[in-house]
Amino acid sequence: MELYIGIDLHSNNAYVGICDREDRRVYQRRLPNVADVILAELEPYKEKVTGVVVESTYNWYWLVDSLADHGYRVHLANPAAIQQYKGLKYAGDRHDAFWLAHLLRLGILPEGYIYPQEQRPVRDLLRKRGHLVRLRTSLINSLQGIISRNCGSRLSASKIKQFRENHVATTLADKEDVLLSGGISKETIDHLTGQIRKIEAIILERVKLQPPFVALQNIPGIGKVLGLTIMLETGDPHRFAKAGAFASYCRKVPTSRISNDKKKGGGNAKNGNKYLAWAFSEAAEMARRYDDRARAFYNRKAARTNFMVAHTALAHKLCRAAWQVMSKEVPYDPDKLFA
Repeated sequence: MELYIGIDLHSNNAYVGICDREDRRVYQRRLPNVADVILAELEPYKEKVTGVVVESTYNWYWLVDSLADHGYRVHLANPAAIQQYKGLKYAGDRHDAFWLAHLLRLGILPEGYIYPQEQRPVRDLLRKRGHLVRLRTSLINSLQGIISRNCGSRLSASKIKQFRENHVATTLADKEDVLLSGGISKETIDHLTGQIRKIEAIILERVKLQPPFVALQNIPGIGKVLGLTIMLETGDPHRFAKAGAFASYCRKVPTSRISNDKKKGGGNAKNGNKYLAWAFSEAAEMARRYDDRARAFYNRKAARTNFMVAHTALAHKLCRAAWQVMSKEVPYDPDKLFA
């Protein structure tokens, strides 16, 4: 008898459902989020289990790793691609767990990518760097607003971030109360800058760009940090069948549904990897500034549409070029990209 396990995972508990090939429910119970407890409950069925499905929630690492380490074949369900229930008046955790097991049994489960366990800590450290950068940017924007309101002038972000000279104190020297607010912001910005540099140094020491990713730095706008981000967030590039699939995962394709040349709605614009979306957006901006051919493409597109469409189109092109470089291990060719 073959058994299929579906686990509906929550923040502090998981609902476990086990069914057989005839969809008969063999086991159902809500369990606490304790790996030893869940493994002990599944142990009597282990020899007959074909696969275990875990819903891809924000906290799936520990459960997937524990199950895999104990010999279970684990599948990570992609909730954005799973068809919702139709015609049911009630659906709860029990239904969700058995629905996952049912999809696995039929072989139609939309699966997510289980990122290699040993690489996750470095990837999460790089994500933390991005989090600190966003916090620093919000503080810089706030500080620039304070200076503009009280001084009628603007202080650039590069001057605000400088360590050697405190331009903030100089600008607000004659405004005591405002100087206190600005000084606190400046101290926090400097502290975040130090932490960001610390993380970068650790990552660059521990992780080296793999051969398929070294060539990424030849693509306009992509340096070491963005190259590492793309490498660590992409994982195995061969899991994407074509460049369009990778661009979709990077959130760089439109989500409109068109019928008879009319827009009938849109899809889930947030479906994909937000960190890759950020990386290629940053790369597009840097390429527009410092690469002649990228800037020429951007200007032509902006003249026909607008700057946002042009920015997205350039990011989309960089996505496709990155996929070719990573998956086929070919050098970057600007003639093909901007033909």
